[in-house]
Amino acid sequence: MNSIEQLVSQAQADFLNAADAAALENAKAKYLGRVGQITELMKGLGKLVPDERKTQGAVINAAKTRIEKELNARRNALTDALMQERLNAEAIDVSLPGRGRGMGGMHPIMRSWERVEEIFRSIGFDIADGPEIETDWTNFTALNSPENHPARSMQDTFYIDGNDTEGKPLLLRTHTSPMQVRYARMHAPPIKVIAPGRTYRVDSDATHSPMFHQIEGLWIAENISFADLKGVYLNFVKAFFETDDLRVRFRPSYFPFTEPSAEIDIAFGSGPLKGRWLEVSGSGQVHPTVVRNMGLDPEKFIGFAFGSGLERLTMLRYGINDLRLFYEGDLRFLKQFN
Repeated sequence: MNSIEQLVSQAQADFLNAADAAALENAKAKYLGRVGQITELMKGLGKLVPDERKTQGAVINAAKTRIEKELNARRNALTDALMQERLNAEAIDVSLPGRGRGMGGMHPIMRSWERVEEIFRSIGFDIADGPEIETDWTNFTALNSPENHPARSMQDTFYIDGNDTEGKPLLLRTHTSPMQVRYARMHAPPIKVIAPGRTYRVDSDATHSPMFHQIEGLWIAENISFADLKGVYLNFVKAFFETDDLRVRFRPSYFPFTEPSAEIDIAFGSGPLKGRWLEVSGSGQVHPTVVRNMGLDPEKFIGFAFGSGLERLTMLRYGINDLRLFYEGDLRFLKQFN
């Protein structure tokens, strides 16, 4: 009996000392394997007389049961320890503070948009906003570009499903000039308004984008001249670029909705662009046909209009040479402005 008890105790100690599953299996073979100590004891029962065989067999079976119980207990302990180790390695500490969201910033185009609105509000201009899906009449015909007019080819655009009341296809506006007509037909002169917004043309390169932004300006009254246009625009560019050290010139040009028409160029007196004339806007006296389409008498009312690209102004202000950078979503680029 003492030897059996010692065998069970020794087996228990060996199992507890097994550091992993492989060591435990080796310890198991020592006692329960084909040549293990319990197995050898069972084989020796055949040499005993029947009464002793029965008694000794019961003792050995009881010892085998206890050893198997200790073995299973140690197996479970090792399995639990391994699982706990994996859980600890993969654990997420939910007590840590959450990752904060990065602070957003304003896009450089929107910075320019707000800056332009602020400047023109300061000299009495209203701000107008309108639909980006336009009719053929408001986008072209009302602005003195009837069907088959060659000026339309300069503004190749995106047409969409659906027709206007005249059965002509709807389109994404190619400029914000339609808002001049829309606004003038809803307000009595004098009219001083700018219309910033998104516009669309089939064009894409370093200086053009299929979607871009424009700012249109309109001043209609009974006695308006190019002198007023020059004064307004000179005031605007000086405020926008935050410098008085620049010049403005008007270069004869053609636009169907103005007559006479002019391109507006600016030249800085200092900095990397010093002395270079840079085109920033188109302008002119509102064409009598357009004034008439506004519901006004061109014999009584006169005015001027201008249109500038917000991307162009932003590129000049920040020294950017590729318009596509505004729309690539690269945070390394956008973070410079915030």
